[in-house]
Amino acid sequence: MAIAKFEVPKELADKVYEAVTLAKTNGKVSKGVNETTKAIERGIAKLVIIATDVSPEEVVMHLPLLCDEKQIPYVFVPSREELGVSAGIGVQTSSIAITEEGESKKHIEEIAAEVTKLKGK
Repeated sequence: MAIAKFEVPKELADKVYEAVTLAKTNGKVSKGVNETTKAIERGIAKLVIIATDVSPEEVVMHLPLLCDEKQIPYVFVPSREELGVSAGIGVQTSSIAITEEGESKKHIEEIAAEVTKLKGK
């Protein structure tokens, strides 16, 4: 995907899916591009997850820009299907925003730190 500015190792992607599963269990997640966009604009997103197998990719191209503007960490994962499964919905989803961490707080902090390294900041 052209918008993926950095490569995410499989171990990190797996940790992201796990964080989403934890957050949906005892935190709160916003599912889908529209809900994710709203969470970013409202400044309530703690972590934004964007699938790279989205077509057309223009659907999610604005998310990294918004996240950078609001200083919200974001990460790419390879599969919309796996992202939907980890969020507990029966369909694929292009993006998710974790808005309340629940038990995923430690995961989110680790993911954000690793992403910062990957982005070279």
